[in-house]
Amino acid sequence: MVTDRIALRQRLDQATDHLETPVAAVNLAAFDANAAELTRRAAGKPIRVASKSVRCRALLERVLARPGWKGVMAYTLPEAIWLVRTGVTDDVLVAYPTADRTALRELAADPALAAAVTVMVDHPAQLDLIDQTSAPGTRPPIRLCIDVDASWKPAGSLHVGVRRSPVHSAVQAGTLARKISARQGFQLVGVMSYEAHIAGVGDDPPGRALRARAIRLMQKKALPELLARRSAAVRAIREHADLEFVNGGGTGSVAATSADPAVTEVTAGSGLYGPTLFDTYRSWRPAPAAFFALSVVRRPAPRIATVLGGGWIASGPAETSRLPTPYLPDGLKFKGDEGAGEVQTPLLGPAAEELRPGDRVWFRHAKAGELCERVNELQLIDGDTATPALTYRGEGRAFLG
Repeated sequence: MVTDRIALRQRLDQATDHLETPVAAVNLAAFDANAAELTRRAAGKPIRVASKSVRCRALLERVLARPGWKGVMAYTLPEAIWLVRTGVTDDVLVAYPTADRTALRELAADPALAAAVTVMVDHPAQLDLIDQTSAPGTRPPIRLCIDVDASWKPAGSLHVGVRRSPVHSAVQAGTLARKISARQGFQLVGVMSYEAHIAGVGDDPPGRALRARAIRLMQKKALPELLARRSAAVRAIREHADLEFVNGGGTGSVAATSADPAVTEVTAGSGLYGPTLFDTYRSWRPAPAAFFALSVVRRPAPRIATVLGGGWIASGPAETSRLPTPYLPDGLKFKGDEGAGEVQTPLLGPAAEELRPGDRVWFRHAKAGELCERVNELQLIDGDTATPALTYRGEGRAFLG
């Protein structure tokens, strides 16, 4: 999807002119186009939407109403319970293990809730924690999913990928499944194996040709190993449980993961908003759909325009890729010794000469849903009209705050 930046800036400015900055907006045309492309890339396998990358109930409901999208991958158990209670979905997989005793007690006290939410585990100690909150004979079965580590370990202690589950081999997966099946009060229904080193690492970083080659070589070698090991792990787990789903992938690997016969569903979320981290992928670059605007408040020099605010930094390693990107108008960049400031951000470049106090600069966030932790509303842009939609923060739901 080709973006006409001049026309997009005019639309965003016109639709939000009645609002004061900072203002965040989602272009629904791009959001829907990204959702359709993700569906096409999934090649018939259902897509579970990653709520962490959206953090707005209205947009979760919008994408779940589309063909090909089914269920939510939540990031905390309290969030999962809230999404079920508010009617967003009746199928939530919590992507990370939980130690929230209050939420576990609430889950165990409601059979309908327990039937809708699946909890992630990778060690028997997590089962012990659940049993401490509610005795096995007094609750409905707690639905469980085993997190099988997808990282690549080519030799010795070398570890390529994120540090997630301690369950890496098929033997380890089968052993945990056997232990779960022997425990009262649990139902093993799923497997997740998220290939972060493939789905979450762009293979075309700008200006870094050697790094790009290294990433592509790593991914080329890592994927076949993962496909074989994931398939073996699923077979080992199926010896002890009738699985309902095997989940894998992310926005950056939807097509490759969907082609894996062992996988029954894929996950995506960031691709709906199209943040800047996904500009570094060769396979598919989602259309930019989410933006935030800040106002120019002064001109300290002819080619510098200063906006109020700007330090909306993404999580992850402390590097420039986590900075927001000045996007509209084209031709702006940060001042090297100041970057994105907490209260003020000087912007350099030819476009700065044309900006005056009161004008707006539209930015893109480096990641997707983290934008929503900064604002109470997203303005949903349809044509030249803006309709407000509450973010999680706007509904008073800061699940990790």
